[in-house]
Amino acid sequence: MKQFTYTITDPVGIHARPAGLLVKAIKGLDSTVTIAKADGKSAVGTKLMALMGLGIKQGETVTVTVEGGAEDANFAAMEQFFKDNL
Repeated sequence: MKQFTYTITDPVGIHARPAGLLVKAIKGLDSTVTIAKADGKSAVGTKLMALMGLGIKQGETVTVTVEGGAEDANFAAMEQFFKDNL
């Protein structure tokens, strides 16, 4: 299991478009990816409505957990995705 924290910089947070891109990116991996907010709420990264339901806004910090499969490669891919898109 590998984790990193990331502070969302997208002006509108994780809304429909970036959430859709995130789900698509995660579905291409062989790891389980979980996104968690500081308040304890979390969602599996392949569940679009659950991700949007977290209501993640700009400036909030999330913890991303990558577990199973090719963890190292998938961890690096997720870190890069967050930097590039969120």
